[in-house]
Amino acid sequence: MASIDVHVRMCEQEILKYDLEIKALIQDVHECSGPQNQLTELNADMKKSFHNLRLRIQDLEQMAMEQDKESGKQTLISQVEGHRKQMLSNQTAWRKANLASKLSIDNMEKQALLDRSDSAVRERKTTKDGLAQTTSDITANLMSISRMMAQQVQQSEETMSSLGTSSRTIQETNEEFKTMTGSIQLGRKLITKYNRRELTDKLLIFLALALFFATVLYILKKRLFPFL
Repeated sequence: MASIDVHVRMCEQEILKYDLEIKALIQDVHECSGPQNQLTELNADMKKSFHNLRLRIQDLEQMAMEQDKESGKQTLISQVEGHRKQMLSNQTAWRKANLASKLSIDNMEKQALLDRSDSAVRERKTTKDGLAQTTSDITANLMSISRMMAQQVQQSEETMSSLGTSSRTIQETNEEFKTMTGSIQLGRKLITKYNRRELTDKLLIFLALALFFATVLYILKKRLFPFL
């Protein structure tokens, strides 16, 4: 009889221990905010605790059936019923806590999806704005390059025009030089010819003077010396 009482007390203690574990797990499940695998682990621990509690209640019921006294038997059976009611109450609380936690996790996941969606939308908008700005910058750069090329072309045309004008000026100067060279050569020929004519004139004058003096001398000779 004493041995049965010891086993009853040990069984009662284990039932109380599992009941406290279940209540603590119910609180953990109720406060669980995710992720989903954490809730799954808590539910797995809960099932083990309920299984162990159910076995201990069955053990206590078996001990009640083995009681010799009817009063002792009824007392234990009453305790068994109380433990079973408490277990059913814990199961109800567990289902409610589990449902509340699942709803909370689902809402958080939906909110996270919405946040990610909003973030993706903002990112796409930012990307589009960035692409638009980049496109605008590229267009502005291309227009600037086009203007620079147009300026370079205009400068090249002006340079070519200036070179053409310079070339014509050089050609005209060259023609003037040629004309001046021809004039100089003609002047040189004329000067040479004039110098030759001057020399000829001097020779003719000299010959004329010589003839004149010869004639004068001849006349003087005939007048002064007629017999010679």
